[in-house]
Amino acid sequence: MRLRSTVIFVAQTITLGLAAAFVLTVLWPGLIPHKAPTIQILETPLSPTPARVSGPVSYAAAVDRAAPAVVNVNTARVVTVRPNPFSGDPLFQQFFGNAGPLEAPSKRLETSLGSGVIISKQGYVLTNRHVIAKADAIQVVLRDGRSAPAEVVGSDADTDIAILKINLPHLPVITVGQSDHIRIGDVVLAIGNPFGVGQTVTMGIVSATGRNRLGVGRFDNFIQTDAPINPGNSGGALVDTEGDLIGINTLIVSQSGGSQGIGFAIPASLAINVMEQIIQYGRPLRGWLGIDAHALTPQIAQALGINPTVRGIIVIGLVRGGPAAKAGLKPGDIILSLDGKPLDDARQALLTISGHRPGDVVRMNILRNGRTISLSVVAAERPARAAQLE
Repeated sequence: MRLRSTVIFVAQTITLGLAAAFVLTVLWPGLIPHKAPTIQILETPLSPTPARVSGPVSYAAAVDRAAPAVVNVNTARVVTVRPNPFSGDPLFQQFFGNAGPLEAPSKRLETSLGSGVIISKQGYVLTNRHVIAKADAIQVVLRDGRSAPAEVVGSDADTDIAILKINLPHLPVITVGQSDHIRIGDVVLAIGNPFGVGQTVTMGIVSATGRNRLGVGRFDNFIQTDAPINPGNSGGALVDTEGDLIGINTLIVSQSGGSQGIGFAIPASLAINVMEQIIQYGRPLRGWLGIDAHALTPQIAQALGINPTVRGIIVIGLVRGGPAAKAGLKPGDIILSLDGKPLDDARQALLTISGHRPGDVVRMNILRNGRTISLSVVAAERPARAAQLE
């Protein structure tokens, strides 16, 4: 009897132990409050429409919109050729005499090919200045096969823009896009007439914006793209995936003469602005303040006892009697902003000021002797050969 009681007690003890273990293992963690680790995960928010994970299968719709307004620009000029460069030299004639008709100057016709973009129903065509430079005759050929002689309305060497005019009915016109809002990585299409083979479309992306110092003009502000651009594409269209014009293809950087993935286009906003001014006034109207300035680098700032984090441009010279001098600007002043926009370098200031029309008020904040001062300067028209910054 005693042995049986002992066995029952041991069995009950084991049962109670197993029950306690079950409670501790399964239920007890839930009874003790504890702080879970925080994990931050960035997730794409849900959209009512599924997000596109790849680009369109075709850009044909964009090409259909833009390509009819992209034209071939054929130019011709007559040049005088002397078979012998010494034929007109008196010393040469003294020894060899007059060689007669064979040594007489002759005429030769030189032709070149480029591209252009029809901007309006009135027949205005945008192209590059270097495409039509020194041409005696210009012929514009449309994609539908029609052609017409073109007259030069005007051109601008500082931006390499030229405006032509043709007289044809029912002209296709390109839609101008928002070139100031393009982003690096946007898909773009280049349409033109490379090597004279006929209208060609190539594709790439926007590689960079605001490229300058390429030696083309004083107001270089190019869109860089890797869309293949070759000789003959100059003056053609750079369009977005909707077929809207965002640039005028202008030049390439290449060691071989062919496309190596570094092409440049003039932003459409700049080209249209120059075109409108030339049509209205016969020349581009650009603001000018008569300032010569240099970027305020941390080294220059430290040498002047200024906080090296200050950004702007330092005035190193003023045109006597110029707009800035009349408004009270002084050499040594540091221009911190123009029209409320901070400045990083002198070229940015040049583009901002030249973007104003003569008579516009340019507002600037300057730093002088540790104090910030606001000035308002009335812009004058930029002289044709201005040597100063703007």
